[in-house]
Amino acid sequence: MTYQAEIPTVTDLLLAHTEADRAGLLFEDQAWSWREHVQAGADRAALAHTLLDKKERPHVGVLLDNVPEFSFLVAAAAFGGFVLVGLNPYRRGEALARDVRTADCSVVVTENKYAPLVDGLDLGGATVHDIDSPEWAALLEAHADSPLAPVPAKPDDVLMLVFTSGTGGAPKAARCTHAKFAFPGRMLAERFGLGHDDVVYEAMPLFHSNALITGWSVAAASGATLALRRSFSASGFLPDVRRFGATYANYVGRPLSYVLSTPEQADDADNPLRLMYGNEGARRDLDRFADRFGCHVVDAFGSTEGGLAISRTPDTPQDALGQLTDGVAVLDPDTGEPCPRARYANDGTVTNLQEATGELVNTAGPGFFTGYYRDPDADADRLRDGMYWSGDLAYVDEHGFCYFVGRAGGWLRVDGENLGTAEIERILSRHPDIAQVAVYAVPDPHVGDQVMAAVVAGPNGLDMTRFADFLGAQDDLGPKQHPSYVRLAEDLPRTATFKVLTRQLAAEAHDCADPVWWRPDRRRPYEVFARET
Repeated sequence: MTYQAEIPTVTDLLLAHTEADRAGLLFEDQAWSWREHVQAGADRAALAHTLLDKKERPHVGVLLDNVPEFSFLVAAAAFGGFVLVGLNPYRRGEALARDVRTADCSVVVTENKYAPLVDGLDLGGATVHDIDSPEWAALLEAHADSPLAPVPAKPDDVLMLVFTSGTGGAPKAARCTHAKFAFPGRMLAERFGLGHDDVVYEAMPLFHSNALITGWSVAAASGATLALRRSFSASGFLPDVRRFGATYANYVGRPLSYVLSTPEQADDADNPLRLMYGNEGARRDLDRFADRFGCHVVDAFGSTEGGLAISRTPDTPQDALGQLTDGVAVLDPDTGEPCPRARYANDGTVTNLQEATGELVNTAGPGFFTGYYRDPDADADRLRDGMYWSGDLAYVDEHGFCYFVGRAGGWLRVDGENLGTAEIERILSRHPDIAQVAVYAVPDPHVGDQVMAAVVAGPNGLDMTRFADFLGAQDDLGPKQHPSYVRLAEDLPRTATFKVLTRQLAAEAHDCADPVWWRPDRRRPYEVFARET
């Protein structure tokens, strides 16, 4: 992809703050100026050069919470010309090792909290460095006050690999360029009028593109102070906003709902927050959050890979994603033709849902999608006929407003995380008393999806207490991959070619004749799901 000269790089954004002594980064009781942040990036770029010298894989994996070291390493990647790889600490065992190997990491930087996760794993030869260790402190000391000598960067140079789940179930490493971060960072900063007096609060995980695009890059583009929280906390949100003086914050998925569930106080609106920006917030929570905390909430919809985006406007219906922009359409995935507009009955139901539903497509091109790392088959699935196919299913009403229906290709989204169903099915199939299994998404009552599994038990039946114990013992089953619902079926519906009809199972959800077990929290035992629950 080629860009016009005015498209910045992340390097450009950071170099603008080389001489800035105003606050640049806040974390707990610590503070760094932007000048110090830039220097920290230069020091780590020099350190990375020694660690990666003569390596064929200039990829550095980062297994960290939102600690300052993560931000410094993003700057180091921009200055040093190497590729940062965001590793998800919710992954476990072989699944995490697979991500390290898939991304060809030569180095993995972690912290005491997560070092045990990679201990003893086959990381493909990657060396592990713990930022809390004396060895890391000594390495930094040896490269302190290194000259700022950034490697020349172009907008279409890859800065980071961000893992996401795709149609095959296993996470894929999306190639994220300088432009993917820097362009929207500058655009959002200008759109919302952010500047040096603002504070950008970032509690969403930095290994996810949402945090880097709508948080970190916005701070770097505007020169605002970046305030980091190690990990999101609903009860800690408002105290942090007041403590740091945050004027802007971002979110993805459920955080608005979680914050709204905290006890309401009479002075909730007495805070400096002006704007919350994010995507996939529950529609009913947007206005409630804005009213309670005295701020403006802007919700948008976009793909992790950057292929397309849809923004809400004030006239957007409550349940809609927004109005389709030029170049974005809903196409029939089989014919490639535009799907007809939705027609409504008097009660508001869509009468032609099947023919109106298609895949969201950027017909103008790939957008900021520049492919997956070493996965040409996945690239071909996303890019067809010069268009970006998102894998998201939707329909459009007569006014051009788009409504999300689900996700094609066997993946779901839980708490803002994309999860592949095939991977969960693979793990559940290990259970000796499960003969068949299908995993699919059912709607979460707040936002996004919940995991549901339909299983056919073997001759011994399936004991749900032992099943829960089994789940807890699977090292490569992440916390968000645990099924919230388990349907005990006599058989699974299949096509003539013996493929499971997961669409039928998902449509029936827990409203079926088979017994269904559920647990709203994985720390609780499974119990029989009553239809009136």
